[in-house]
Amino acid sequence: MRPIRIRTLPQLQETKGKGGLVLVSRSVQQSKIRASNQGWTNLGGDSLEARELFLVLPLPPSINHQYATVNGRRVLSATGRHYKIAVGKHLSAILHVSPYRADFFEGLGNHMLSLSIRFYFKTALRRDLDGGLKIAQDAICQAISLNDNRITEIHMYKNADAARPRMECTLTLQEPLKVKPKAIRRRLTAVTRPKRQPPSTT
Repeated sequence: MRPIRIRTLPQLQETKGKGGLVLVSRSVQQSKIRASNQGWTNLGGDSLEARELFLVLPLPPSINHQYATVNGRRVLSATGRHYKIAVGKHLSAILHVSPYRADFFEGLGNHMLSLSIRFYFKTALRRDLDGGLKIAQDAICQAISLNDNRITEIHMYKNADAARPRMECTLTLQEPLKVKPKAIRRRLTAVTRPKRQPPSTT
């Protein structure tokens, strides 16, 4: 007889605050496993100076795993959310120990910024170059409470490193912001018209 393969049943997960159980699909289980097993080992090399932040991060999830469709809307998937949370925790740890933290944040408030991302994939043709830009930029900017419209330059590169796939990000302070001084509103004073003199009778 031909053997029949039976897939493993989905796990039961306790719902918080609802006092019940829900079925967790296999894809959700795998996405959580991938997110928890992000390769943070064998990276290192992070640094923070007064004008530059350098991060070495695991490669972000591919564009196919970054988003999911929920009720007809395109939203960030669980894998993407876990990646952004992990990047935020990693960046917070770097900021906590750096002596240049205060100077860097002071510069963030009054400078334009440039972002450089260098991807190291297992092979040069494995993934597209721009697939990890948005999630990497959002993760870094959200971790330091920065509006990404302050980034005026973006540089991206792709390399191959099968032994150590990673993503190197450099956020650099550029020229100071050119803030226009507020226009002074001059109040127009009412000019009283001179009273007409009665015509002379002479």
